[in-house]
Amino acid sequence: MRTATIKRETKETTIELALDLDGGPSSITIPSGFFTHMLESFARHADVALNLKAKGDVHVDLHHTIEDIGIVLGQSIKDALGDKKGITRFGLAKIPMDECLVEVSLDICNRPYFIIHGEEHFAGKAGDFELDLVLEFFRALCFNAGITMHLTVYAGGGPHHLAEASFKAFARALKEAVSITGTDIPSTKQVL
Repeated sequence: MRTATIKRETKETTIELALDLDGGPSSITIPSGFFTHMLESFARHADVALNLKAKGDVHVDLHHTIEDIGIVLGQSIKDALGDKKGITRFGLAKIPMDECLVEVSLDICNRPYFIIHGEEHFAGKAGDFELDLVLEFFRALCFNAGITMHLTVYAGGGPHHLAEASFKAFARALKEAVSITGTDIPSTKQVL
């Protein structure tokens, strides 16, 4: 069973998250309609079960809530993978969403790094969501999961489509990287 359950409580947020990397039903209750849509899309395209409840100081803005969800999702991915024995390790996906085209390349290597090529495209709002929060979410996730990730925008456009293409590309790349294709730890060091 590649599962993890994490609860995180701070002065700013309360988050409960359960993840099953091998799929199942998902349920997401958070204080952002747009981010709910992004996480539902992630769960669907990564083929994971994501059960998430989050509350936060949204009277300030969504930043703390989005970042903390990234922290907890990253921790849960790392916990669910355990020793990473048998995983593919690398994932790559290029996703079009109408006028937008986004690629995510990642390595589950326990060397956290996040870089975006085309950061200038992440401006404006989609629904209740400031688009630069996409970057905050992925940065928090990568550093807590131990993932190296490059997100490249080949063609920008509307904020909704750009965010959705980013989440779908991440989902597809993660699905490939966590798939079981062997029996050993995929590293010459024999540890990840």
